[in-house]
Amino acid sequence: MPIYEYRCDSCGFQKEHLQKMSDEPLTVCPSCNANSYQKQLSAAGFQLKGTGWYATDFKGSGSSAPAKAEPAAAPAGCGGACACHPG
Repeated sequence: MPIYEYRCDSCGFQKEHLQKMSDEPLTVCPSCNANSYQKQLSAAGFQLKGTGWYATDFKGSGSSAPAKAEPAAAPAGCGGACACHPG
């Protein structure tokens, strides 16, 4: 369920509410009971549930161990005697 941020134009009270997308927007301020409680435009909020993502959570990876990184190759023409290869 999405989290929506509301703010009262009368008293300035602000709060986040967990609502279904099909729920009607709230209009009455829980702080001052004014009919000026409005949904705010804000960054999308979401909740992560469960233990998280792991390399084994993706199908078709081919192996359970992560791939090893290849050592960086020297840039063409530097011959290893440059600032990118401290000696």
